[in-house]
Amino acid sequence: QTQLVESGGGLVQAGGSLRLSCIDSRRTSTSYAMGWFRQAPGKEREFVAATSWSGADTVYADSVKGRFTVSRDIPKNTLYLQMNRLKPEDTAVYFCAASRLYLPSNRESYNYWGQGTQVTVSS
Repeated sequence: QTQLVESGGGLVQAGGSLRLSCIDSRRTSTSYAMGWFRQAPGKEREFVAATSWSGADTVYADSVKGRFTVSRDIPKNTLYLQMNRLKPEDTAVYFCAASRLYLPSNRESYNYWGQGTQVTVSS
């Protein structure tokens, strides 16, 4: 079973950058699409970005398009989310997830989830 572990969260000022990582410690997600979601206090978990199993295709939420970049290093079994020009509204717990489908953007299509990493953007 896939086991996902996120890291890289922290506190950053508005306009700054962070890079999140998600490692599949059991090396089972190489044929899965991988995605990032986030959940702010009192809000639903929402889609952020995803990449296909090969990394060739990506999809982004409109709110992060042009600021965030999702990528994966297949030999290292690691998924990344480079976040630039961060805004206070990006504050949330960020989760990585794996899906057997090609490139889904809905939460229900993801089969495995990490425990999340906190990102806080101060104004």
